[in-house]
Amino acid sequence: MKSLKSFITVAAEREVEDAVTIATINFKPTWGNKEDNLNRIKGYAKAAAKRGANIIVFPEMALTGYDLDTEHKGDSRMQIAQAETIPGPSSNALAIIAGEYGVYIIVGMPEESYDGAIYNSTAVIGPGGVLGSYRKIQPFGDENSWCKKGHSPYIINTEWGMVGIGICYDTYQFPELLRYYAAKGCRLYINCTAQYEDPLENSGRTSFEQYYLSGLTAAVIANVIFIASSNLVGMDKVTFFGGSSMIIGPGIRATKSVGDPVYHIYAGSTNDKQQGIVMATVDLSKAARTIYKNNAVTGKPDFRPDLYAKWYSELALQH
Repeated sequence: MKSLKSFITVAAEREVEDAVTIATINFKPTWGNKEDNLNRIKGYAKAAAKRGANIIVFPEMALTGYDLDTEHKGDSRMQIAQAETIPGPSSNALAIIAGEYGVYIIVGMPEESYDGAIYNSTAVIGPGGVLGSYRKIQPFGDENSWCKKGHSPYIINTEWGMVGIGICYDTYQFPELLRYYAAKGCRLYINCTAQYEDPLENSGRTSFEQYYLSGLTAAVIANVIFIASSNLVGMDKVTFFGGSSMIIGPGIRATKSVGDPVYHIYAGSTNDKQQGIVMATVDLSKAARTIYKNNAVTGKPDFRPDLYAKWYSELALQH
């Protein structure tokens, strides 16, 4: 089994491209209408690919809609009834587009595993076909009534290096997953999300921006990597989602010393509530991942997973 250090070394030595064009989609699914949603997902994927996107990201549960089905019970509940295996009909249909245009497509959907378990997942599709799925490790709230918890990170090996994937709650409340990816050498993290906003409350947008934008900003600053975040937009069944899909990453603060890494929104707007494509070309060489590299004074990384492993082992024994 390779050590964390060897994984970081391999990632650093591998020759990869730096400039990548990313598209994140503000998408409003028709709740419970998988056929309509897939048709529009295909349309947005083709449109983004024709505009030059290399990686195309759709939100959490884009294929079916997010909101809980309160009208049915058991296996008749919408997300369970419409779940698919990956590979399966929907991911295979998107694989045709990915192969035709030479792109990667990541789309949120309910997944049925081959043993019958249901997960809140993303289908991961590359130019060569369906690669697999990431299963949400931390389902949020009522999601736990229809899906099981995932257990494994998921990294795509691309022409631009390793890319890690998370879903919503994984990103905002549990920094361990994103940090794991960064330590392994990922320069880009994909966040498929269903981040809601209450448009009827005066504080609704402010709360959304503080939670969503501030959370992503903090992750960029802490890890010095890029994040591509794709959010649902508009009314689902009963919940209003805030859109604001974006590509965010390290930037240069002109008033500080040259090379000082801070966050920069490369594409996207905190006032974007419409369906559409948010796209940017970024230079992943700016993803310095500083804390995972040798400190000039000590000769060792500031990141100390040996200590964290000990602390987390103690916590695991309490649960």
